[in-house]
Amino acid sequence: MFPLILVYLCFAIVRPQDFMPGMADVPVMTVTLALAFVGWLLRGAHTPGAPQFLLLPIFVLVAMISEVVNGWSGGMQYVIAQMGPSLVVFLVLASALDSPRRTATTFAVIGACAMVLSLHSVQQASTGTGWTGMTLGEDGRIRYVGIFNDPNDLGLLFVMALPMVVCLASRARFLGRWFWRFGALLILAGVYLTKSRGTQLAVLLMGAVYIWQKRGLITAGALGFAGLVGLMLLPSTRMNDLDPDEESAFGRVDAWYEGLDMFKTHPLFGVGFGNFTDYNTLTAHNSFVLVLAETGFLGFVTWLAFVGYCFWMMWRLLRLQAGLAKAVRASVQAVAAVRPRPRLAMAAALPAGAATTDARPQAGVRRRVAAALPPPAAKVADAAAAVRGDAAEQALSLTLFCALCGFFLAAFFLSRSYNIMLYTLAAIVVGHYTSMRKQHESLPLFALSVSGWRWLPIAMAAVVALYMLVAVLL
Repeated sequence: MFPLILVYLCFAIVRPQDFMPGMADVPVMTVTLALAFVGWLLRGAHTPGAPQFLLLPIFVLVAMISEVVNGWSGGMQYVIAQMGPSLVVFLVLASALDSPRRTATTFAVIGACAMVLSLHSVQQASTGTGWTGMTLGEDGRIRYVGIFNDPNDLGLLFVMALPMVVCLASRARFLGRWFWRFGALLILAGVYLTKSRGTQLAVLLMGAVYIWQKRGLITAGALGFAGLVGLMLLPSTRMNDLDPDEESAFGRVDAWYEGLDMFKTHPLFGVGFGNFTDYNTLTAHNSFVLVLAETGFLGFVTWLAFVGYCFWMMWRLLRLQAGLAKAVRASVQAVAAVRPRPRLAMAAALPAGAATTDARPQAGVRRRVAAALPPPAAKVADAAAAVRGDAAEQALSLTLFCALCGFFLAAFFLSRSYNIMLYTLAAIVVGHYTSMRKQHESLPLFALSVSGWRWLPIAMAAVVALYMLVAVLL
């Protein structure tokens, strides 16, 4: 099951079936995903305790109902065709990630695939055409085949993969470390070549979040501001065009306004899944507005809860791991501070006037000496290994938290609510959290029956915030 879903991800990202003539008529993705799904069913359709396993099917159901309510019963099949693969990928991958090792392996697969697309981007930018036959897009922006035909979609993949590659570089040894470092530089080059402002801002935010967790909020804010200024000074980044009155930005804000107007006229189920462009010439250019307009408040609160639980899980995991790491480091330092004084401890344990060179001390003296001596080196080594293990697990959690922050910042300016990479990232988050709960019983078991009610006021507040944002920008 796990190898099959990784193979599917390779086909979904690299997409050799879209440019290799011999694979054009071979349904490799369908067959691979079907086999992975069958393997999941044969394992008992096991779903670790997480509300996302219920929320995503509910969202798909609401999307189907939105089509029926708006007069197109055949739209249910359209929803299944669009959301079915994402649903299966989420169910299978989140269930298969039962250890940190598997999480890191998934990082490696996604990172390696992103490196392949980055190499294609570099070739395309230098020669005008990549090995897939795809040429440069408008304004010389890179693109790939299939679902990555849009530079913004390509940028979303790079945003998701970059922290994973950086994490792998920190975990690997000499040759592996340099391989993944090269991969990180390659992906950064791809980010630059997309000329996507949302993607570049997302990379900047991920760096700021990482520094915030490591060095504090003030340092992160200062360096983040400096990075933003640097991006605006770089040529060909389009960052110096950030202006609400700029044509592209104004078109986006106008699309947001139209989306909110659709919500006002169709508040419960929206205008129907995939029907935004039936009411407006442009797509929503905002993943949150798109869900709100197309599936109404019921779809929006479900989708928002699905996303929100992912952030909540990683935040709780980071807080727990930071506390555990601090406690273990303190214990190791305490042990290390005692180790240089074994002979002093022995001397203090001996009776007055006794010599430490006595070859046969009395039994009581031996016990007193043993109690006073520091723990053996093996215990110190075990404690040090625990520190390294906790640091490795914390790095995985921080990687996913950074990826979530970057991905959804970029998605805020794009209509990518149903993008399969979003649900792939969510699956990794859920799988990692549920595997960590096996090791840390203090981590909460999130349940809709306990915390699901919170998302109603949060969704209402989010709708109000969107209205206020549009009112300010128009």
